[in-house]
Amino acid sequence: MDFSQRQLRRNLRSLVFRKQKQLPRLPRKASLALRLIASAILLAYLLTRFPADDLQERWPDWQRGSWVWLVASLLATLSAFMLASLRWLQVCKTLGYSPTFSRVSSHFLAGQFVGNFLPTTVGGDILRVTRMGAEIRDPSGAFASVIIERLTGWIVLPVITFVALVVRPDLVGSRAGTIALAGALATLAILVVLIFLAEHPNFGGRLSGENRLSAALAAVHQGLKSYRSIPRGMTELLLIAVAFQFFLIVAVICAANAIGIEISLVVWFAFVPIVFVAQVLPIAIGGLGVREAALVLFLSSFGVSSGQSVVLGLIVYAITLIASLVGAVPYILGSRQSDAGGKA
Repeated sequence: MDFSQRQLRRNLRSLVFRKQKQLPRLPRKASLALRLIASAILLAYLLTRFPADDLQERWPDWQRGSWVWLVASLLATLSAFMLASLRWLQVCKTLGYSPTFSRVSSHFLAGQFVGNFLPTTVGGDILRVTRMGAEIRDPSGAFASVIIERLTGWIVLPVITFVALVVRPDLVGSRAGTIALAGALATLAILVVLIFLAEHPNFGGRLSGENRLSAALAAVHQGLKSYRSIPRGMTELLLIAVAFQFFLIVAVICAANAIGIEISLVVWFAFVPIVFVAQVLPIAIGGLGVREAALVLFLSSFGVSSGQSVVLGLIVYAITLIASLVGAVPYILGSRQSDAGGKA
């Protein structure tokens, strides 16, 4: 078998541009409709868990301090976006490409805008792959860079939960702590299995990119092969990933303070990472309903009402949407440049 870099890229390219032997999938519109229904059902269920007037009572008197906390949450989210762009840039350089930070951040922000505001069109990650592929003239390399960048974000989430539970071992004794520990262990176990399969030369090296899963594993195989030659690069990448998740958790803490939720910082770092894991599952649109349900589950043990948890989830979602609006300009400009290039 040929396990060369050229063969790996050919395998990845076959996945990006061909649709052979695809696994059975729901039509995009049907999938979107089901996710919208799931979000509506989850939110309706949560909102009926407490009196209608309780939701209004959970909003504080909007004083200057509340708005300061919300602005701080927005700034933390935007900072996380910049760190994610830096993480992606680091991956690209390790794979042998040299895009500028401004171009990488432009593609990343455009992807955020598409992912949050245009769910019926091409996904945000696919947009990133398409534009970065044109930038570096290697679509398969762009695909690998996005997969590796995403993977590192997932890896550090359960680790953050583990560290927080070590600092506060008493949390494990609670129902929320037990669920968080189980969720972190399950997430880490799945990631370890996927990385092992991708790394194994008799599996990851043979993948031909016949479906999305095999392509993702082939991309991880390509990325790990590059990082083995420069282990320091992986350390830097994981540190950036930790900083990225740190700022996202800080954004949640700031939003919580805006509506009067004040609990131990360690509690947030123990449970919010698992909330992040839950909200990216392909169940609902933008994690709506799933995120709020997870917050209700984890925060109820600390005196936070269901109403407060739901409001917190909705505020976090709103802040993410507002931050994603920054990507509207690079999305529009990038589309115009693509159109101009096509006509040239």
